[in-house]
Amino acid sequence: MAPCVIFEDEHLLVVNKPAGWNTHAPSPYAGEGIYEWLRHREPRWATLAILHRLDKETSGLLIFGKTSLANKSLTEQFTDRRVQKKYFLLTDRAGPKKTFTAKTEIQRLGEKYASRAGGELAETEFTTATATDRHYTCVEASPHTGRTHQIRVHAAENGFPILGDTLYGGTAAARVFLHAAEISFTHPATDKPVTFAAPPDFAEDSRQALRTAIIEPTATNAFRVINGASDGWPGWFVERLGDFLLSQSEQALNPTQLAELTRLAKKFSAHGAYHKNLSRHVRKSTTGETSPQLMFGEAAPERFEILENGVRYEMSFCEGYSVGLFLDQRDNRRRFLNGHIAANFPLLRAETRNPKPEILNTFAYTCGFSVCAAKAGARVTSLDLSKKYLEWGRRNFALNALDPAEHDFIFGDTFDWLRRLAKKNRAFDVIVLDPPTFSQSKENGTFRAEKDYGQLVAAALPVLKPGGVLLASTNAAEWPPEAFLAEIEMAVNRAHRKIQQRHYVPQPPDFPVSRAEPAYLKTVWLRIG
Repeated sequence: MAPCVIFEDEHLLVVNKPAGWNTHAPSPYAGEGIYEWLRHREPRWATLAILHRLDKETSGLLIFGKTSLANKSLTEQFTDRRVQKKYFLLTDRAGPKKTFTAKTEIQRLGEKYASRAGGELAETEFTTATATDRHYTCVEASPHTGRTHQIRVHAAENGFPILGDTLYGGTAAARVFLHAAEISFTHPATDKPVTFAAPPDFAEDSRQALRTAIIEPTATNAFRVINGASDGWPGWFVERLGDFLLSQSEQALNPTQLAELTRLAKKFSAHGAYHKNLSRHVRKSTTGETSPQLMFGEAAPERFEILENGVRYEMSFCEGYSVGLFLDQRDNRRRFLNGHIAANFPLLRAETRNPKPEILNTFAYTCGFSVCAAKAGARVTSLDLSKKYLEWGRRNFALNALDPAEHDFIFGDTFDWLRRLAKKNRAFDVIVLDPPTFSQSKENGTFRAEKDYGQLVAAALPVLKPGGVLLASTNAAEWPPEAFLAEIEMAVNRAHRKIQQRHYVPQPPDFPVSRAEPAYLKTVWLRIG
C-alpha cells in the first residue's frame, strides 16, 4: 500500500495528498497526478474513480471510489451538498475576528476566479482565526459548495489571502498553505456516517512531504530528494542512496547548497554525502574525474547496497559517472515485479505465464530490469556492450538470491545481437529498449536516440512474440514526447505489426515536473500484435 493511503475498504480509498501533486494530470507528458499514479500502481486500484479534486498546491484528503455503488452514492452526496469538508489555511494578514459566511457568485477571469454577478454560487464559512505565532494566523474554512478556487477567492476578497497564493494576492512562500483536513459523508455500503481526518502540518517541508507520500521506507531507501527547479533549486539534484547522499550539479556547491545538503544528511541519518559535477565531456574525462567526491562524513565502501521496492542493488561511487542504478526507472522496474503495467494492461497475457516467460533486456547496464523480471519468475536475457556492467548485473542477481546461471548474460552490440537472435528464431514475451542517448560501437558506429530509435525498434520487432510487450524509453531531454512516440509507431507500422495496447509513463513523482524543470524521461509500454 502507498504511504499516502490512510484508509481502504472494498468501496473506498482515502489518501492524504501532499501539496505540489495534481489530483489528475492534464497531460501524461507533464507527469502523473495522484489518481493516475494510484490506478497504475496496483491491480486492485485499476478501477478507481475521481469523486472530487484538490488544486495542485492544496494538500489534504481525497476520496476515490472503487465500486459503482461508491461512485453513485458519493456523486449524489457531493451533488446534494451532503458531504461536509473542513479546510485550514495560513495567512500573514489579519484573519477574521468572528465566524462569518462568504456567499458570492464566482466567474473565471483568465487564470483566476473572482466574484462577479452571473457566475456560479459559492458559499464558504470561515471560523475565527487563531494565531500560530506573531507572523501567521490559522483560519478554518468550510465550503458549502464545491466551486473551483472558492476558498482562495473568498479569503482574498475578505482581506486574508492565503500564504503562498500569489495568484490571489498572497505573500510568496514555499507552497500554498491550504489543507483539506476533514471530510464527512455517509458510507455508500453501510449508510452510516463516516469522518476522515488528516491534521495539517504546515511546518513540514512540502518537497519532503511529497517523497514521504510515495516512498515506503521499509521497502525503498533510494529516491530523488531535490529535483532542480521543481524543488526550488535550479540546476541542483540530490538523491538518497541508502546510507549516503549524492549531490549533482554543473558547478561546485555554494555555501547555501552545502548547508542544505548538511541538513538533509541529518534528516536521513546519512553516513556521508558526495558531490558529482555534471559534465558534457564525460568521454574525455578519467574515471577519477567523473566519480563523485566525498564532501563530508564517512567514505562509502567500494561497493554498498540500496533497497528499492524490496529489491537489493549494488552501488559504487568509484566507477565513474554512473553509480549503478537510474532511480527514475523505479516505477517501471516495479511493473516487472507485480506484472501490472497499467489499468487493464497486465505485463503478460494469461497464456504466456506458463511456461516461464522470456524477457530480453537490451542495453542492460547493471541489469536492474532483469533482476525484477527474474524475481517475478521470468527467464531473462541481459544484453550489454560492457562486460564490467554485466558482471555487476550478475552480482545484483546474487544479492537477491537469484542464480545467474539460470539466466543469460550476453556481451555485445545490441543491433548485432538482435539480428543474431532473429536468425536463431528466438522470440521473447517482453523486450526492454532503454538505450543511452548517445553511444558508439565498433560494429554499428554511433547511435543517437533522436536519429536511430526507429531503427532500434525495427531491429527488435522480429524477436518479439505476437502479443508481446515492448518497453521503449529514452532520456533525450530535447526530443518531444510526440516525436518519440511517432517514431516508434512508424517503425511498428513499417514492420506490418499492430499496437494493441499502450501506456505512456512519465518520470516518477519524486522527479517532479514543472515549467522550470520540464520532463525529460519518456517511456511507453506497448503490446504489439
